[in-house]
Amino acid sequence: MNNDCLYCTKNQTQKDLMIEICELSVSTVFLFKEQTYKGRCIVAYKGHATELYELKGQELLSFMQDVNLVARTIKDLFNPAKINYGAYSDKLPHLHIHLAPKYVDGADYGSIFAMNPQKVYMSDAEYTEMINLIKARLKS
Repeated sequence: MNNDCLYCTKNQTQKDLMIEICELSVSTVFLFKEQTYKGRCIVAYKGHATELYELKGQELLSFMQDVNLVARTIKDLFNPAKINYGAYSDKLPHLHIHLAPKYVDGADYGSIFAMNPQKVYMSDAEYTEMINLIKARLKS
């Protein structure tokens, strides 16, 4: 655990940016509040690591299986044309992967997704509905 890390401390900044959906084998899944890319989620490693190469063997496989499960869930529920994967962490040193669904007629199709375009936010009821859909599919 890193006391300066928003994923480790689950601080207010994290709560302002995302909503926890559920835990998987070695990760926690979050719905990104800004939904320009409908269904955008983050898969964050439960322990404190900053790079994929820090994970070894089964731990690495389990993390990537969690990422794959969330990506498949997004595809099944929202049918994007493509899912972009982003693992930057330049300013937030904790291993996490953004899953940004891209739609042919949607924002930034054919280019890199914007980290936080601050354009599309939903009501609490809409967040709850989306989270329940994703959680039910992940847990089935």
